[in-house]
Amino acid sequence: MVNALPHADARSTRPAFRLRSRQRRALITGGAGFVGSHLAESLLELGYAVTALDNLTTGRRENVEHLLGEPSFELEIGDVVDSRLTSALVSRADVVFHLAAAVGVKLILSDPIGSLRTNVLGTESVLRAAHDCRVKVLVASTSEVYGKAVRLPQREDDDLRLGATSLHRWSYAAGKMLDEFLGLAYARLGLPVVCFRLFNTVGPRQTGAYGMVVPRFVDAALCGEPIYVYGDGSQSRCFLHVLDAVKAIVQLERSESAPGNVFNIGSTESVTILDLARRVVAAVGASNGGCPSQIALLPYADAYPEGGFEDIRRRLPDISKIRLLTDWRPRLALDDILRDVIMARAEALGLTEVTGEEIREWNARPAALPAVGAIPAGL
Repeated sequence: MVNALPHADARSTRPAFRLRSRQRRALITGGAGFVGSHLAESLLELGYAVTALDNLTTGRRENVEHLLGEPSFELEIGDVVDSRLTSALVSRADVVFHLAAAVGVKLILSDPIGSLRTNVLGTESVLRAAHDCRVKVLVASTSEVYGKAVRLPQREDDDLRLGATSLHRWSYAAGKMLDEFLGLAYARLGLPVVCFRLFNTVGPRQTGAYGMVVPRFVDAALCGEPIYVYGDGSQSRCFLHVLDAVKAIVQLERSESAPGNVFNIGSTESVTILDLARRVVAAVGASNGGCPSQIALLPYADAYPEGGFEDIRRRLPDISKIRLLTDWRPRLALDDILRDVIMARAEALGLTEVTGEEIREWNARPAALPAVGAIPAGL
């Protein structure tokens, strides 16, 4: 079911009360997005009724198209900043998963005001409505809040250090920090709020349109185009499969001890971005038998010519807090992530020569790592 409610008057007849039934109802803001759509699938499998709220700016209808025929699923097309719409939907829910956000370096740099509006005002809208209706809320945050923190692994109670306000890339981290402050403030008022920090979550349905590195590398490799690694490639990340992330989120929702806390959700398998590019090239080359893509180092000044960017050298989460509470830990490795992303992006790009069996065979043997090439002239 799809409901498009662009005008406030059209929403005035929506009942402002919580449905009372045996079926638990979840509201997912950003529910047509990458993580939100996977969460919707999981909750439906667990017997929840699910309402997905999304303005389809970065979320995509295709992500939930297969769910629209489910009697327990509905898609509301609207903006989480719209307090009347949000209040109406929250009033019908038993739990809210607040995932709606402006994400991706490219989007943050291109529209910092709109990004802050969505990330801060949207969260306040959700929390205010949830407080009025006494509905539990899980607020998605990000590993970006750790900023330039040098302590590794990064723990939830570490001091946070961001860069200068003149660099727009830090506005995303600052906005998410405000989201956490808001959530914990409402928690002190008695509202059950859980904040969770996602570390580089990757998987099918994620695109490289807003700068996400894994699908960007995979798309380039599948198309035989150069893979551009920004900087010297020594910066490292820990990539988490979206299915592992969803399991963690669901377990936090079910925990009676989670409210009032912040949790890291991430993998502890670290890889440099240069090595990631090499592994993508090797995996795609093994799967399609084509000529491998070249890897080129691209200075940040060329990657972001308008400025405002500063990279984070390392991210590595301490996940002992969520593990102690829920026994959660990631089950899927980077090779699993690359296999699933390659298959998904190949299908999206209309490439049929990539098979899962060939990628599994690549995973079972040492990969030949390609050399790093020069940057093509003109870049």
